[in-house]
Amino acid sequence: MTIVVNPHNQQEESALLAFLDQMKYDYVREDKENSLLSTAQQEEVLNRDKEFEAGETETYSLDEIIAHFNIKE
Repeated sequence: MTIVVNPHNQQEESALLAFLDQMKYDYVREDKENSLLSTAQQEEVLNRDKEFEAGETETYSLDEIIAHFNIKE
């Protein structure tokens, strides 16, 4: 599975990395030049991020997503 995260600043990046380390998750940090995403995919991620910051998208909690898709844990 691949999850792409774009922290907005160094503080967010540090908090995310501390969380991943604490939970003992394996992860790979990629520079934009070495990204696994195509240019179009990178642009899509950045556009969605801008839409979110502008309040043009909706967010859902993990519990809401699990309930919506009737996921059994």
